[in-house]
Amino acid sequence: MTVVGTAAVEITGLVKRYGNTTAVDGLDLRMPRGSLLALLGPNGAGKTTTVEVCEGFLRADAGTVRVLGLDPARQGAALRPRIGVMPQGGGAYPGVRAEEMLRLVAACAAHPLDPMWLLEVLGLGSVRRTPFKRLSGGQQQRLSLACALVGRPELVFLDEPTAGMDPQARRLVWDLLAALRSDGVSVLLTTHLMEEAEALADDVVIVDHGKVIATGSPRALTEEDSEVAQLRFKARKGLDTELLSAALPEGYLVHESAPGAYRVLGRVDPQVVSTVTAWCAQQGVLAEELHVGRRDLEEVFLELTGRELRG
Repeated sequence: MTVVGTAAVEITGLVKRYGNTTAVDGLDLRMPRGSLLALLGPNGAGKTTTVEVCEGFLRADAGTVRVLGLDPARQGAALRPRIGVMPQGGGAYPGVRAEEMLRLVAACAAHPLDPMWLLEVLGLGSVRRTPFKRLSGGQQQRLSLACALVGRPELVFLDEPTAGMDPQARRLVWDLLAALRSDGVSVLLTTHLMEEAEALADDVVIVDHGKVIATGSPRALTEEDSEVAQLRFKARKGLDTELLSAALPEGYLVHESAPGAYRVLGRVDPQVVSTVTAWCAQQGVLAEELHVGRRDLEEVFLELTGRELRG
């Protein structure tokens, strides 16, 4: 349940430059307390810079930033005990053992959670004596999450929280984040997993070139145009999608989203389905797992930010 009152994060006109490069260019964002917000964008879009300004690690060149009602640049000492930060990659000394690391962080908090309980919740009890460098990538991520949560924060910043995790660990973390939100903890996460954002977020903010280009709930973003739907199917990889586009009415888009996985974007009716299956038959391939439905968040993201690979 979202907590009414001061926003967890409120940003107005944020600008941050690195020399001649403007990383964040007049960004506005408001995150209600007790909500989970996913900040999405391609590499270099300004996500990490925005989050680091909110955490107090960077100072803005222009604009105002308030986190739990405080200015992170000037009131960092008052803010830090109230937030949890999970950087991607863990940030721990390679030789420190998992339990030692978590107890060290817990000792800095006024009212920490029980470190052993948190290790067990995150499936790390069996590796509590294992040095950080010997943990798997997913285990390191879970330990980093534990360090962000052990101090009972009001607001948690998570950078790619499930990177390197197997499906079971990812679902465990998703359940934990949903429980945090239900308990009134505010969560701001960055992720490249659109499925993660769609499953967890109350609100999504998509940024590109340092500006907000879309905002709203996952459902609102994916249903913005009621006339746009998609047909998905699987077939032999490498089909000529331009030929399929030519067989469809003008305005339909076709692309191979993954090897052997195809998407047809546009208003889907029985004639469109018939055209797709007939075209596949002409190519001597069987269209399998046909599914008609609304766009997903990944499709919206690609439409807004482009499909080219960025460094």
